[in-house]
Amino acid sequence: METAVDAKALARAGDLKLSGAAACLISARSRVRSPVPNTNKTTRILPGLFGARGPAWCRPDPRPAHPQNVRIDPSSLAFGMWKDIPVPFYMSVYFFDVANPDEILQGGVPQVRERGPYVYRQFREKRNISFHNNDTVSFREHCTFRFQPERSRGSESDYIMLPNILVMAASAMMEYRPMSLKLIMTLAFSTLGQRAFMNRTVGQIMWGYEDPLVHLISKYFPEMFPVQGKFGLFLGLNDSDSGLFTVFTGVKNPRRIHMVDKWNGLSKLNFWHSDQCNMINGTSGQMWPPFMTPESLLEFYSPEACRSMRLVYREQSVFQGIPTYRFVAPSTLFANGSIYPPNEGFCPCLESGVQNLSTCRFGAPLFLSQPHFYNADPVLAERVLGLHPNAEDHALFLDIHPVTGIPMNCSVKLQLSLYMKAIKGIGQTGNIEPVVLPLLWFGQSGAMEGEPLSTFYTQLVLLPNILHYVQYVLLALGSVLLIILVVYQVRSKEKCYLFWSGSKKGSNAKEAMQAYSESLMTSAPKGAVLQEARL
Repeated sequence: METAVDAKALARAGDLKLSGAAACLISARSRVRSPVPNTNKTTRILPGLFGARGPAWCRPDPRPAHPQNVRIDPSSLAFGMWKDIPVPFYMSVYFFDVANPDEILQGGVPQVRERGPYVYRQFREKRNISFHNNDTVSFREHCTFRFQPERSRGSESDYIMLPNILVMAASAMMEYRPMSLKLIMTLAFSTLGQRAFMNRTVGQIMWGYEDPLVHLISKYFPEMFPVQGKFGLFLGLNDSDSGLFTVFTGVKNPRRIHMVDKWNGLSKLNFWHSDQCNMINGTSGQMWPPFMTPESLLEFYSPEACRSMRLVYREQSVFQGIPTYRFVAPSTLFANGSIYPPNEGFCPCLESGVQNLSTCRFGAPLFLSQPHFYNADPVLAERVLGLHPNAEDHALFLDIHPVTGIPMNCSVKLQLSLYMKAIKGIGQTGNIEPVVLPLLWFGQSGAMEGEPLSTFYTQLVLLPNILHYVQYVLLALGSVLLIILVVYQVRSKEKCYLFWSGSKKGSNAKEAMQAYSESLMTSAPKGAVLQEARL
């Protein structure tokens, strides 16, 4: 209910002479909503317009990558990135060329010379994508490698002197067999012209070569190698996939997005000697759940390493203007069981820093480590001349955008070595002293670039920063408006002191006018209605 009071009529009624300012003030204040006290209006204007922290549409969402946008679903924004990763991956391979094979056979210390890099572009494509009702999706990731001569230091036709892996592996398998079998093997090696070391090209070592010994093994031991007729260290990796992955989509549970449910239908492995080592943990190694913190662990399952790996947070970093978390390999990644008891299941172990792969690599005495035995027992590098482990060249890392879980820059470096020693009864092994001899190390690297990087930066860095500063601008503007309104109200109350005079002077008239002036300076009680003043 609203009531209007005419200031001029009021003045005439009391023969009062009001100043122009006082008359305007009375007119402005004379329209009152009786249910709401006047004194509350000014203090609620800015919070009502902007909210307690500013307008909702300009406040940057602390989680710009909403779970619906990063889940594995054809309708999500990140599905195309997950299906066809826009990051070019390269694999750089470095070989350890053996400089003194004859001395090694006589018991000398091995000396190696690093050759490379030989760089390959890796192309990945997810195939046979199939969604399931239990919030999972299955796929196979097909990989092909193409040699990049412009990035390489050498060609695939370069010859490298390496241990003959087949001879040394077969000899190690015969160590505890009867002497008669060892003599037969020695005769077979001699007949086929096999020696402890071989001189092969890079292409042959990588992608396979035909050899009489390979044909012999394929004929009489067909289960020893997965590919028949040839032998190569990367033979089974080119133009193939690493198995059937089943991962969670994150549609029902965003916390489990990209986490591996099964690999080749298995929820755990059977290579190792403990349940913990046989666990399949983490993701498939391409993307991780969003909203990471420094306490997060970066876990992934690697079929090539036959195990799950865990990286730990090192520091905050920036890649091309995009904030990232850097995760690195802990010193315990390949530690032996005596140094790190949870790794006991990967034994039998040698010195700390190398992992025995024989149980998942057909019994061959192959070992996995970081390049040049970085982060391993120093005695391993001391037994081989030509090794120079250092963090700058040999440490692995992944730079992850913590909000989305998407890798921005990564460099995963691993080394493959062969355990060698003289086997009594097999002449080809000579007097070789026990040693873990490096064969090669490779680094898989990838960094977001080009248009995907520009789009990622604009949507997840630039725009949130702009909205962040707009928030403070609007808060400052709101504060200024609040101050103006408060000042205006204070000054308005000061003007409420009416200066008046009249020809009729009486105590009753004076008291009536003073009472009315005071009523203008206070809020009307709830439900009250201003009436016309009669002086």
